[in-house]
Amino acid sequence: MNFIYKNLTCNKNFFLIAGPCVVENSEVTFIVAEKVKALCRKLEIPFIFKASFKKANRTSISSFSGIGDIQALEILQEVRNLLNVPVITDIHSTDEALLAAKYVDMLQIPAFLCRQTELLIAAGKTGLPVNIKKGQFVSPQAMTFVIGKVKSTGNQNIMLTERGTTFGYQDLVVDFRSIPIMQKTGLPVVLDCTHSLQQPNQSAGVTGGLPELIETLAKAAVAVGVNGLFIETHPEPSKALSDGANMLPLNLLENLLQKLIKIRKAIINNKC
Repeated sequence: MNFIYKNLTCNKNFFLIAGPCVVENSEVTFIVAEKVKALCRKLEIPFIFKASFKKANRTSISSFSGIGDIQALEILQEVRNLLNVPVITDIHSTDEALLAAKYVDMLQIPAFLCRQTELLIAAGKTGLPVNIKKGQFVSPQAMTFVIGKVKSTGNQNIMLTERGTTFGYQDLVVDFRSIPIMQKTGLPVVLDCTHSLQQPNQSAGVTGGLPELIETLAKAAVAVGVNGLFIETHPEPSKALSDGANMLPLNLLENLLQKLIKIRKAIINNKC
């Protein structure tokens, strides 16, 4: 996991955090993990596999939240062990920090929970790297206080993820100034290309999205100099049990990554 804490300014590629939104079953999880691993190996992109073991923040009480904590975590552990890739998952409470840390390599703090002091401290105390998503209601400058909570535990292995800012009641907008502002902390900064396109709190009780703009956000982020990209992907987003409205179809990922590598190379050639 040390690669994400190096100075990536002159690195050949960005790193990629990718996977389905949630662990739906073993089959879908492994299909995505195997495909993305193969692509990243081919394109020389450092890869972290992502899937939530549960979804705690849902629009409707009837929305899918998971197959069971232990069952989902065991699937993530199998991905890590069998495919030899680092795995990250969301946590929502101090108890979940301790539980998930036994199965994965890295913990993620959801955007809505990025100010929860006890959660941040619990994540830091596990000793695992922590990815903190910037809240839709938080300025990039204010993330220094969030970082300080994790660092208070002695854990310095932190990265930050931009995932859009609330724009009215049912939309988000990405302020790309957030990337260089948060990079001033000395930490790697990621753009969440899929959640940033959510259209939350729809009247139907299911979050909407604008997946046709994933490529646009990803290109802009790489051009700005982002360290990593976060992309949720699924073989059939229309059948996904969570966030299908803003996931990238798995068969479109390779073409997108190839385009992004070209942009990254152009940026690096100008800097190095």
